[in-house]
Amino acid sequence: MCASVWRLHEQNKKTSKKRNAELSIIKGRSICPNCSHQLQARDLIPVFSWFVLRGKCRYCNKPIGLTEPLVELVTAALFVFSYIFWPQPFHGVGLFEFILWLIFLTGFIALALYDLRWYVLPNKIVYILLVLAFIQVVVVIALFHGGLAALFTAFWGVVVTAGLFYFIFLISAGKWIGGGDVKLGAVLGLVVGGPLSSVLLLFLASTAGSLLSVPLLVSHRAKTSTRIPFGPFLILAAILTRLFGVGIIAWYKRLYL
Repeated sequence: MCASVWRLHEQNKKTSKKRNAELSIIKGRSICPNCSHQLQARDLIPVFSWFVLRGKCRYCNKPIGLTEPLVELVTAALFVFSYIFWPQPFHGVGLFEFILWLIFLTGFIALALYDLRWYVLPNKIVYILLVLAFIQVVVVIALFHGGLAALFTAFWGVVVTAGLFYFIFLISAGKWIGGGDVKLGAVLGLVVGGPLSSVLLLFLASTAGSLLSVPLLVSHRAKTSTRIPFGPFLILAAILTRLFGVGIIAWYKRLYL
């Protein structure tokens, strides 16, 4: 995962056609980011290869960061976690959306890594997820008889998340929130669905962001001008909302309404 994110970032630089072909995630072969040596299958076994190689490249002996195996473990854990806590039955529309959810998870993890390192949410990933989210809505309506309810859910999900982010983007001239967050908001609005789920997502993301940024500001380890990527908080909130949102909203209604 980390290697794919790095390759995508390198492709965005002004490089030769040959270099772009080498970096291609679809056509290119996996390479070491330090020496560019082509990696073999034995070097690419998740987590296991990192331990066997003792965290170093087999060919140049330069260190491979601990981030690589950690991300692989987190990805596997999220897949298992999603299976255990999936809020729908594993048949029909529930099974269809679960399969797509695993693809969304992979894209979300890549976006979070990219945003944490380079403070950007790349369009190449966001647009793929956006198209996939629209396909999910269309299939649910056409094949699983979602009807107007599915269309309503998708519409208000996008309005609440992307609409709010776009408004903030406009009034701040892009200083408070980036254009990538607006597009990611559209994706997440379609994935979590509905106005209440979208509001919950925004609340959870804002709370998580505050829990990190406020202590940093109080301890003077960050300033008001310090850049803190919001994408990972949105993605974390989306995962929690998709898996537990129905239960949280039902609990809130029972408690206050």
